[in-house]
Amino acid sequence: IDSLLFSYSSLLTDCTGYSILSSLQDLPSPPWPALRSKMEKHLQVIAVLQWVISFLAMGISCTVLLIYMFCTDLWVIAAMYTTWLIFDWNTPKQGGRRSSWVRNWTVWTYFRDYFPIRLIKTHNLLPSRNYIFGYHPHGIFSFGAFCNFGTEATGFSKKFPGIKPSLATLAGNFRMPVLRDYLMSGGICPVNRNSIDYLLSQNGTGNAVVIVVGGAAESLDCAPGMNSVTLNNRKGFVRLALQQGSDLVPVYSFGENNVYKQVIFEEGTWCRLAQKRLQKILGFAPCLFHGCGLFSDSWGMVPYNKPITTIVGEPITVPKVEEPTRVMVELYHAMYIKSLRSLFDKYKTRFGLKESDILHIQ
Repeated sequence: IDSLLFSYSSLLTDCTGYSILSSLQDLPSPPWPALRSKMEKHLQVIAVLQWVISFLAMGISCTVLLIYMFCTDLWVIAAMYTTWLIFDWNTPKQGGRRSSWVRNWTVWTYFRDYFPIRLIKTHNLLPSRNYIFGYHPHGIFSFGAFCNFGTEATGFSKKFPGIKPSLATLAGNFRMPVLRDYLMSGGICPVNRNSIDYLLSQNGTGNAVVIVVGGAAESLDCAPGMNSVTLNNRKGFVRLALQQGSDLVPVYSFGENNVYKQVIFEEGTWCRLAQKRLQKILGFAPCLFHGCGLFSDSWGMVPYNKPITTIVGEPITVPKVEEPTRVMVELYHAMYIKSLRSLFDKYKTRFGLKESDILHIQ
């Protein structure tokens, strides 16, 4: 045995033994970590792209498919679904049909990590109260609003126990087959009076209706580096909060405007006028924007992976007044604007903005 050990040690000390050990140390590490990282990046891109395509095309595609099925041997299935659709028509206005399973899909974690998206809590919310969250800015697709309040990817329920968020979006989306069910499963509701009244008055407490206050008009002014919100003439959500006695909560997403590049037309140009006219007809603003390609930096529909950080501010306690006066609405509207400005100024330097940057309110 001693002779074997001596021979082995000699092998390690001579040139041949040293070169063998050196060669082994210089071998490249297995490619699995790099391969896994690349695969995860691709999954993140696919997760975001499926949401963009679903939002833009699912409703129209499913409507066309349903009509086509009536012309085939599958007309019975189409008739059954249409019958059920008629029977279920008012469900979106009555709290919807949220699914914890859908809200916790793994695909939303990939969606979150692509940008990435973060949710920051600044104050506790009481489950004994109802709330109206004012979300700013709109951006092109409101990615931050959807990820934070339409899914559990950023842990809303853990950060705000006892609070159930309902993101409000265009009512027209809920007239589209399949898309309506997809949206409702995430706790998304129509942004109309009946739906919001139901959630705040007939659905108990602990409800938080999230309204993207600037709406389609605000999306026309979103571009990287823009800190502008449409709010001066948006007072309906304040009146609603007073009528329901629901507290107002300002929410600002830093980075929401950075994920797409948009051509912004000046006021008074025919392009701008056409956008506003179509906005009134269609309910949304046709924006001329672009992101990157599917797996490259070329132009495409995939948003740029810029971080989005959503800050949920301090709630403003609102009394219940069935018939609020104009003065009262303007008072709480001014309080809301002050609170939103304060939230923006407090956190702006932490997320890439300068101390001199200000929030423009139109």
